[in-house]
Amino acid sequence: MQNDLFGLDRFDQAILTALAEDGRISVTDLARRIGLSKSPTQSRLKRLEADGIITGYRAMLDPIRLGLDHVAFVEVRLTDTREKALAEFNAAVRRVAEIEQAHMIASNFDYLLKIRTRSMSEYRAVLAEKISSLPHVANTSTFVAMEAVKEAGLLAPTENS
Repeated sequence: MQNDLFGLDRFDQAILTALAEDGRISVTDLARRIGLSKSPTQSRLKRLEADGIITGYRAMLDPIRLGLDHVAFVEVRLTDTREKALAEFNAAVRRVAEIEQAHMIASNFDYLLKIRTRSMSEYRAVLAEKISSLPHVANTSTFVAMEAVKEAGLLAPTENS
């Protein structure tokens, strides 16, 4: 049965689920897990990659074990929200390593940034030296995370999604 979500059937969804859980699974093991032979599994995998549904594979790093356990969310309001200013801000954000995520928001502020550093003092330096000096920044508000309740990558869609 075909799912309306991106034209993915149950085998495609099973492939995505398996890869989300273990991106290093072999095609042979993947085929066995989803209940198809190796050739059609490999063809589906190549199609999901070619269609841009699977955009790549990477190692998931534990930021806590790397000493990056200070997380702050920063609301950013810009002085200018015309397209040129947004493009300049976006390009500058991509160059700041401590910014883990950046989202343009429909709210009374313009962007929400997730910043990951080793400590509060390191965060203060990043805020003062990097974030505040990004193009068109008018002001910022910081919210420090006390605990991550849920952090995970995108899981494969299901029939009920």
